[in-house]
Amino acid sequence: MKESNARMNLTDTGKPQTSGKKGIIPDIRELKSSEFIKANTIWTDYHETTGDPKTDRIFGVFLGSQLVSVARCRKHPDKPSISYEVDGVFTPEEFRKRGYAHLAVSALVEACHNDTLYMYSVKHLTDFYSVYGFKELPEKDLPEGVRKRYSWALGNMEGANVVPMKREATPYIE
Repeated sequence: MKESNARMNLTDTGKPQTSGKKGIIPDIRELKSSEFIKANTIWTDYHETTGDPKTDRIFGVFLGSQLVSVARCRKHPDKPSISYEVDGVFTPEEFRKRGYAHLAVSALVEACHNDTLYMYSVKHLTDFYSVYGFKELPEKDLPEGVRKRYSWALGNMEGANVVPMKREATPYIE
């Protein structure tokens, strides 16, 4: 597997990404299952989300040993095929406006590029996700496992302030 730009601490322009703190370069990578507790801790402020090593891949941005931003790809065992949902993209308030969410999502998309990805985006973030190839789609076109998580909205995505989105798989050509 090729080493990603994110793992090498580079932005998509090839320039080193800095933290805003002198001398600290973020480390962007997939979390080990033993590190999920770190994601769960910062998700406490994000709908009390938790990670499950059986279904989730979590990507994070670390400053030293501190996790400062996360993004999750959750596998749903839909029939006839498996679907993948992006959610849990979160950066605590004190680390926002530094590009960390971009780094976490970029690492996730690069690692999961062989799979079609689905999500519900908060309306004001659809432009953010479109940078990674996500496009709006009708809710009825979402896989059942993804759609089921928002059944409380009863089809009223407008009222729930979320937009269903999809990113097509983009296999690398070798």
